[in-house]
Amino acid sequence: MSAPDTPNERWFTDEVLPNEPSLRAYLRAQFPRVTDVDDVVQSSYLRIWQRRAENPIGSIRGFLFTTAKRLAIDILRREKRSPISVVGELSGLDVVADEPVVSAQVARTECVQLLIAAIDSLPKRCREVVILRKLKFHSQREVAAMLGISEDGVEIQLTRGIARCREYLRRRGIRSLYDHGR
Repeated sequence: MSAPDTPNERWFTDEVLPNEPSLRAYLRAQFPRVTDVDDVVQSSYLRIWQRRAENPIGSIRGFLFTTAKRLAIDILRREKRSPISVVGELSGLDVVADEPVVSAQVARTECVQLLIAAIDSLPKRCREVVILRKLKFHSQREVAAMLGISEDGVEIQLTRGIARCREYLRRRGIRSLYDHGR
């Protein structure tokens, strides 16, 4: 992966990513029943990115760990209410991994960083709309009211933003954020 291009990418790479090994260790130790630590880590990254877009974060590590803890607790609460049983030990299942775990994590981290860069490269209004609609899950009507634009304007900006992000990722060899093999 190339060096970060924007201040936000540098912030994420320098301040957030170094916490990943200890965050994963913390989650595995404190929440052994959470089977998808990767999902908690990625969701935590998304939340810290969203928060930084709104306000400066005093303690990045504290915010990241608190966010991950809350997400893990939410998962455990949902599992407790869900009638679906969770497989506790995956090593007992007859499953063959197609790729090493480390390379999948690196690819996923690269994709997240590229998505962040893609969103960061959008024009201000377009970026605001994409963040509010796709990352903060506000309705089209809410976004229109927040930004003082029409609902049609929100839809236009969102369509443009998604298209620009898709093109940004394509130019960097990413066909899909779900395809870590590129």
